[in-house]
Amino acid sequence: MTNRQWTLTDTPIERMPVPANFALREAPVPVPGPGQALARTVYISLDPYQWGYKVRGLEKPGDVLHARTVAQIEVSNAPDWQPGDFVHCLNGWAEYGLVGQGVPEHVYMRTRKIDPSFGHPSLALGVLGMNGLTAYVGLLVQGQPQPGETVVVSAATGGVGQIVGQLARIRGCRAVGIVSSPEKMRVALDDLGYDAVVSHRSPTLEDDLATACPDGVDVYFENVGGRLFDATAVLFNRGARMTICGLIGERPDGSSARGKEALMARSAALRAERGVIVNEHFVGNFVDSHFDQFLRDVSGWYAEGLIHYREDIRDGIETAPAAYIDMMQGGNLGKTLIRTSAEA
Repeated sequence: MTNRQWTLTDTPIERMPVPANFALREAPVPVPGPGQALARTVYISLDPYQWGYKVRGLEKPGDVLHARTVAQIEVSNAPDWQPGDFVHCLNGWAEYGLVGQGVPEHVYMRTRKIDPSFGHPSLALGVLGMNGLTAYVGLLVQGQPQPGETVVVSAATGGVGQIVGQLARIRGCRAVGIVSSPEKMRVALDDLGYDAVVSHRSPTLEDDLATACPDGVDVYFENVGGRLFDATAVLFNRGARMTICGLIGERPDGSSARGKEALMARSAALRAERGVIVNEHFVGNFVDSHFDQFLRDVSGWYAEGLIHYREDIRDGIETAPAAYIDMMQGGNLGKTLIRTSAEA
């Protein structure tokens, strides 16, 4: 039995992903030691932020590609997990991994057992995981939307954006989405409940957005940057707030490092000139302390049908690079996942 893994072939600079960046290799299935368990990957989460890891050299050529995963325990030498348990972990783009004692973890992506009462295990990578937590903290904790205010969301049907718009509606706000395609516009209006939606590919984006926000913009949830930020910022009301979650549109490689600095500089200038208040806490700095409250709130709203969530699932670990490239080019509709094996 082998463990298929996707690895990085080089350190990409200033460009979007291409197939040559990825190499599939086979390795032995790891054997769990004391306090460890073998976890078979079931779902791999594909997210734009992962490309920044590669561009900034946080992953080296030959490394197994980073990703959050849902996995099922097969063999356990750890008291916390039993065979058959589903866990949220960091197996990456690999069919198997170890969890437990001595296995590195990220402070905001700790291995945890998934409670089956909350719904399908894949939700732990989306609406009930980091995407949902990002939306919850970025909008409700940082943005502090008030009933009657206008909330604008870029990438409004993506893994995070689709949740933000629905949270805004739950808070009694007018939710306006920015998307790319007619199909995404339909989904945003019909499935996600946005009050208005505009396309960033429209040559009249600025006028379209102004029409959709007749009372200006009070909260902006930024996932893209570039022209979308420019079109929204001129509509900011006094006292407007903005959460910067992602800036994939600021640089061709999808990394937000340099674009983030430029955008924050522009934000500071706008604040000084127009009285705009921009919250400069980036999502991820303190989300862990909000996780329990987030899970209670969002799982309840999801169970009540107040939040709907779309997943874009591709089958087979061999499809991961093509699916990732497609997602980075805007070809996904919902949260992008790779299903690598069946649930036992």
